[in-house]
This record gives sequence, C-alpha cells and structure tokens, in this order.
Amino acid sequence: MIARGKDEDYLAHHPYPEDILLVIEISDKTIDYDQTTKLSLYAEAGISHYWIVNLPTRQIEGYSQPYENAQKKFSYLSQQIYLSHQSVPTPGFEDVLLNLHRILPEGAIA
Repeated sequence: MIARGKDEDYLAHHPYPEDILLVIEISDKTIDYDQTTKLSLYAEAGISHYWIVNLPTRQIEGYSQPYENAQKKFSYLSQQIYLSHQSVPTPGFEDVLLNLHRILPEGAIA
C-alpha cells in the first residue's frame, strides 16, 4: 500500500481510505480471490486505485474509479492492463514511471 503522509501518522490507526493512494496485491494462486472478493471490498471502502500484480500472466491489472451498481455490488469503472514491457505512472506520483520489466522480468515466472 502507498499512503499519504509519514509512518508516524499511522501509529494510532491504519490509513483511512482517503489517505490511500494505491493498494497492490501480488497474486499467483489467489488471483480469483483478488479479482473478485478483494476487488469488491476495496471498491466498497472507496480505495481509488487497486493493482493486482498477476504473476502467471506477467502483467498488472490496474483498477480505478470505485462505484456501486444498481444491485448494490461494488466494483471499479475502469480497468487497465499493463504488460511487462511497459512503464506505468504510479497513482499519487504520476511523474514517476514504474518500469514493469524490472519487477516482471522475462523468465522470472515458471
């Protein structure tokens, strides 16, 4: 997770959703759970950006714009797939690009 402020800001409590810039899940065997249950929970909490580092496919799934549909289910309006050869801006630090090849190098996943 990336949150606003300093570590000392969260000694008494966890960051509130409005303080959280990005939640990242590293996913291998839990991919279905992360794409359904956790995605819904983070959207319901109002987490604005949620990434799943999908190790089997060597890509990042980026979700943004949480919403509640007419059936009272929570999800995200926007989904973006980032491939291992791309660079991606980091929410809250848009001028900082994360080179995905560095975290998803060729041959790293069997």
